[in-house]
Amino acid sequence: MDKKVSITAQDKSCFYLPQDNEIQIFEYAYQHQLPILIKGPTGCGKTRFIRYMAEKLQLPLFTVACHDDLTASDLVGRHLLDAGKTYWQDGPLTRAVREGGICYLDEIVEARKDTTVVLHPLSDDRRILPIDRTGESLRAPDDFMLVVSYNPGYQNLLKGLKPSTKQRFVSLRFDYPNADVEIKIVQQESAVDKVLATRLVEIAQMLRNLQQQDLEEAVSTRLIIYAATLIKAGLDFPAAIHSAMLEPMSDDQETIDALYQVIALKLE
Repeated sequence: MDKKVSITAQDKSCFYLPQDNEIQIFEYAYQHQLPILIKGPTGCGKTRFIRYMAEKLQLPLFTVACHDDLTASDLVGRHLLDAGKTYWQDGPLTRAVREGGICYLDEIVEARKDTTVVLHPLSDDRRILPIDRTGESLRAPDDFMLVVSYNPGYQNLLKGLKPSTKQRFVSLRFDYPNADVEIKIVQQESAVDKVLATRLVEIAQMLRNLQQQDLEEAVSTRLIIYAATLIKAGLDFPAAIHSAMLEPMSDDQETIDALYQVIALKLE
């Protein structure tokens, strides 16, 4: 199997704090065999939410990190050669359909266009996966669920889901949590106290409020947790902020310097 295809199974407790009614919507969608599309910025909790729901629903989780070279065969499967004989090996999507569980395609717009065609018969009322190379037509069991995600900030004319694809999914929009929730998340994930977590979240919100800097995205919750973890480990506060919250935002030194000036008072 292509080593670029990552398959994981749910095997440990997962912490998640809801932002809205996403848990309820996901559960209803699962109960009625409806596929889910999640859109939101990097590091806002999309993948964590899917892990949490897999655990809550007690379902195996097949996660595929999509990329430019990902093809339909990587998802469905292919014939392989071993000791002069060919045999068929299921891809993660086929495994999920055969065995049941959640198949999560992370950043689906990064994959090649032929992958979305494979998803169409699975994401409507047919719920089937045709496998041309084996002549099979697999019907998804009731406990199979298709979930895809993408980052609208990267969407453009070349990378985006067609309306004919998007309209096959129930959609959830994610964003960074409100301050109270984000503080609790940072505390839980990095084991820092509330005072430090609050200070870090305030800095992140200051950076997120910038509208005129040449930034592709805002500071993610993930980066706040990284900064908190470094501080907890003993790194001084300004160095942790610089390495975990400023440098990932831009490669341009002038932009980083400008961001630093915005939060300078918070670093004292």
